[in-house]
Amino acid sequence: MTAPSRSQGMRVVHLPARTPYAWKLQSRDFHILNETKIRGGETVPATVGAEWLLAHRPLSWLDVLHLHHIDFEDVATLERLLDACLEEGVHVVFTAHDTRPMVGSADGFMERLRVLHSAEVGWVCLTEGSVTTLTEVIGERPEAAVIPHGYVAAPEALVDLEREPSSSAARYLMFGASRASRDQLSTMANWSLGTPDPRSTLHVLLRAFSPADFAEGGRAPLLLETARRDPRIRLSMRPYPTDEEVAQAGLASDALLLPYLWGSHSGQLELAFDLNLLPVCSLTGHLPEQYEWHKGMVEEPEWFDWSHGHPNLFGEKFLAALQRATARLGSGTRPLDRDFLEYRAHEHKTILDDYARVYGGDR
Repeated sequence: MTAPSRSQGMRVVHLPARTPYAWKLQSRDFHILNETKIRGGETVPATVGAEWLLAHRPLSWLDVLHLHHIDFEDVATLERLLDACLEEGVHVVFTAHDTRPMVGSADGFMERLRVLHSAEVGWVCLTEGSVTTLTEVIGERPEAAVIPHGYVAAPEALVDLEREPSSSAARYLMFGASRASRDQLSTMANWSLGTPDPRSTLHVLLRAFSPADFAEGGRAPLLLETARRDPRIRLSMRPYPTDEEVAQAGLASDALLLPYLWGSHSGQLELAFDLNLLPVCSLTGHLPEQYEWHKGMVEEPEWFDWSHGHPNLFGEKFLAALQRATARLGSGTRPLDRDFLEYRAHEHKTILDDYARVYGGDR
């Protein structure tokens, strides 16, 4: 695919662009250049990094650099990239998906945030709570636009779909990468031992393991062994689960398990809203604010509070929430909410308009 010209709207590179969040930002006002050809016939990688961009100067072929996850970028290289963008008129926007690092140290993450703040890039936060937290982290309040996460499953893709019917007991789903921010292992064990109904099922859809998952202290071997001991648990793996694969898994389920140990927001929670799944969710970060944003249109999650108390109590808190969720699921089927999906379409247009303003330099 050849990159669009400047006359077709602002040309945007996402760093990186493999996430569903980045790829849904499609508009007549701007175009994503990742996985398109630029001058010289080279293709901008979906997982483009700072080094690749610096090797393809001058940056006259793009207008906006949209940073998402900065944990993997060397600080010095990130500074060089920001300097290059300033020199060559490329506007930089940073969406602060997280308020603490997914990888690396807290000090390294804080240093990167301060570099971005001092460079006066355009900031976007997904919740008001994140702005408050980041203010505490960097010592000053960033001039951030607050733009909510929005849908994960595109409403138009769900028009002709419906939840798969089931005459059996509750069907649970848990998906995502094996990250330190999620307690997949004890959640799976507690679900298995704490769910007596032989008809109930748990589908665990995983992102591909890396060698680190099997290194000393890695959770993958125990996770696999736990799943093998209960035939009601079905494991499946994809290189990087697509929106369509996750939506199909959700439509074959009734509830979504979200055992976050920490996290500022959750795209998985938004997916539960899209598919009318009952979220069984830890009360962490600014997830309650995501629910409040849609309050009255979506069902409140079944919360379990891991923010207080000793970690030895986490299991019983989760199991108590699971029992409450099972009782709620026994009340009937859970069809997709067409009114909410219609609202999602309008919400998405507002999100795109807000991003167009941020891309253009307004905050």
